[in-house]
Amino acid sequence: MLSWQWKAFQELTVDELYAVLALRQEVFVVEQRSLYLDVDGLDPKAVHLLAFEGTGPESFLAAYLRILPPGVKHAEESSLGRVVTSPRARGRGLGRELTERGLAQLDALYPRTDIRISAQEYLKSFYASLGFTAQGDVYDEDGIPHIEMLRRARG
Repeated sequence: MLSWQWKAFQELTVDELYAVLALRQEVFVVEQRSLYLDVDGLDPKAVHLLAFEGTGPESFLAAYLRILPPGVKHAEESSLGRVVTSPRARGRGLGRELTERGLAQLDALYPRTDIRISAQEYLKSFYASLGFTAQGDVYDEDGIPHIEMLRRARG
């Protein structure tokens, strides 16, 4: 059973923030072997979606993402990023559900705003299936091929 929670940065408990940073480091730095500064100064401006699995001491952060309003990461568009699923929770379609929830929240908060992301290139078709189109060429970001993608406003 998953417990989904949207939280502003200031609403995150110390334990929740620790779980977020630990999961991001586990996947983006260790698993993907990418040395980069994950704590980029944008978390305080973001709204965070956390999905915890289980209860009590056995619970763990199964999935996470953050959304940013227009004008924070991109001048005109809102953004979704740090999309991550715990290795313990993979293979169940959780990444799609996580991303769909993030996009729905962006559509609700900023209904007439495009959404721009920096996607890992291998996920291009996944994001295309959610309405994104590639923008420009593939580029290197922290040793991993990425591509800018845009989803036009639905409103």
